[in-house]
Amino acid sequence: MCGVIQKYRQHDHHLCGTRQNTRVAWARCPSASSRDCRVTVAWRSRARPAEDCALNKVKSNYFSQIATPPVVSRLLGRELYDGKGQLTVEAHVLCIIRNEEKNVCSAVISSHREPRDDSVGDLAINGNDRRNHSVQMALDWITEPLSMMLKGFEPADQAGVDKVLSDFFMARFLERQDRTRKEQEKEQEQATEPVRDPTPPPPAPANKKGGGKAGTGKKSNVAEKPLPSPEPPAIVVPGSMAIGSVSLVVAKAAALLKTVPLYEHIRSLGSHQSLKNVEMPIPMVTLLNCGKTSPGKLNLVEEVIVIPVAGQRVRQIVEMVLELQKEIAKILNATSKTGHAFNTTSDSGGLVMGCDRPEQVLDLITEACSNLRLELGNKICLAINCSAHELMDYPKGKYGIISGNPKSPDELVDIYEDLTSKYPAITALIDPFRKEDQEQWEKLNSVLRPTCSLYCDGTYAPTDPYSLERMPSPAWARGFVLKQTNQTTVTDLIRITQQLEGIVTILGTTSGEPCCDTLSDLAVGLGVNFVKLGGLNHGERLTKYNRLISIEEELSQRGILGSKEEPESSHPLAAAD
Repeated sequence: MCGVIQKYRQHDHHLCGTRQNTRVAWARCPSASSRDCRVTVAWRSRARPAEDCALNKVKSNYFSQIATPPVVSRLLGRELYDGKGQLTVEAHVLCIIRNEEKNVCSAVISSHREPRDDSVGDLAINGNDRRNHSVQMALDWITEPLSMMLKGFEPADQAGVDKVLSDFFMARFLERQDRTRKEQEKEQEQATEPVRDPTPPPPAPANKKGGGKAGTGKKSNVAEKPLPSPEPPAIVVPGSMAIGSVSLVVAKAAALLKTVPLYEHIRSLGSHQSLKNVEMPIPMVTLLNCGKTSPGKLNLVEEVIVIPVAGQRVRQIVEMVLELQKEIAKILNATSKTGHAFNTTSDSGGLVMGCDRPEQVLDLITEACSNLRLELGNKICLAINCSAHELMDYPKGKYGIISGNPKSPDELVDIYEDLTSKYPAITALIDPFRKEDQEQWEKLNSVLRPTCSLYCDGTYAPTDPYSLERMPSPAWARGFVLKQTNQTTVTDLIRITQQLEGIVTILGTTSGEPCCDTLSDLAVGLGVNFVKLGGLNHGERLTKYNRLISIEEELSQRGILGSKEEPESSHPLAAAD
C-alpha cells in the first residue's frame, strides 16, 4: 500500500465564497508510472447546506464527465389505450447508467388508420382484430429482436439506432410486399374471364339519381376524361408501430440524459446548431367537423381549421379560438329547437355539426366572428380539410361531396372557385382532390394561387421507394402534412423536412392520439411552419397545446424566442415563405 501524506490548509471556496478547512491528500496512483495523483476532499468543521450542495454539484459534474456514457440495456413494451380507446404500443428504454440499470423513459406514437378491407362483412370487428394483431406483433418486436439489436447503443446515436430500426423493418416490408404481390397475381389469374354483365348497371343508377341534364353530363365526362386509376394502397406491416415508438423513446432518453428539452435535442440532430431566434410553429386549430361521419348531407368539409395570422402567442391563439367556439355554440343553441345543438365532438377534437351545404358552416363562422368583433382575414383565416380521397365513388367516377349530388373532378374545381371567391377568408385547401387527379390540382392552383394555397395530407412512408414521386409536384402543392406513425423514425422526419426546405411543412396528428405531448417538441425541434394538433377538446389534444405554450414561455424566458414577422398582406401563409 502506497504511503499517503496529509496536510491541512485554509481554502477559499470559489463557489460559495466561504473560508473552510480543506484536507489535501497525495497518494501514489497504481495506474500511473511515476506521477502522483492528487485528490482534494472538502473537510469542514462546520457543515453548511449551501456549501455541501455546491460541492456535490461540482463532484457530480466531474464524475459524470469521466464516467462511461449510458448505453441501452434493453427495451420493454406494453399495451396502452389511445384517445379513441384503441390499443396502441408504448415503448420503454432501460439504460446502464454508472453501472446501474435504470428505466429512463417511455414513448408512444400516433395510431395509424389502416386501409379497410371491404371484402369483410363487419369492418369494425375486422379492424379491431387487425389492430390487436398489429399491437401484439409490435410488442414481440420490441421485447425480443429490437431489444437485442439495440443493446449497447448510446441513446445519443439517433442515426445509428434508426438505421438498425429501418433495416429491420425493411426486411419485413419486403416480405410483406412479396406476399401481397403473389396474392394479387392469384386474384388476377382467377379474374381472367371477361365479364360484361356488370358494365351496363353503373349508367342506370347514375341516370336515376342525376336525371336529365346531369345524366347526359355524366356520360360525356366519363367518356371524354376517364378517371385515373387509384394508386395501390400503401402496405401496412403489422407491428410497424414498434419502429416509430422505439425511435422516439431513444430520442427522449438522449434528451433526458443530456438534461435538455426534447425540442432542443431534436434541433441538435438536424441542421440547427444553435438555439438562437427559435420560431414557434403556428398552430392550426380544428374548429368544426362536417364530414362523412357527421349528420347532414354535407360530406366535403371534413374539418374547418382556424389559421391565426403570424405574430400572435400560442396562448392568445388558444384563448381566441375558445371564445369563437363558445360563440358558435351559443348561436346554434339559441336557434335550436332542442336547446343544445352541440352534444358530440369528433376524434380530432372539433365540434361536430350537421349541414347540407358548405355555405351554412362558413356563414355561421362569419356571424360568430362578427359578434366577437373578430374580423376574418385580419387576425384569423380559415382552411378546409376536404379529404376528397375518401369521397370518390369509383363506379360513378364522381366525388360524393353532398349525399345524392355527386360531382365530377372538373365540377369540383368550379365549386372550390365559387366558395373561395365568396369567402375570401379561406386561404388553404387540404386534399381538395385525390392525388391522382393531377390535372384538376393544376387547374385549381392556377385559379386560386394568389389567395389560396393547396396542401396534401399524406404520411411520408420512408420504406416506399416511390414515396417522394407520389407526392404532388411542389409547383402546384404549396406544402405537405407530415405525421409520425408506424415505421417513421425521428431521422426520417428530420430528413424529409430538410428535403422539403422551401416548401411549407405541417406536422399533424391522426384521429387516434395518445395522451402525450412529445409532438409539440417534435414540431419545434424540426422547425416546421405549422403544427396541426386538432381541436380544443379531449385531453390528448389539450396536453399538446399546453406543452406548446410551455415551450414558448421557456424560450421567451431564455431570450431565444424568435418572432415571425407579420406579413404585409393578411394571408397567414405568407409568413411561411
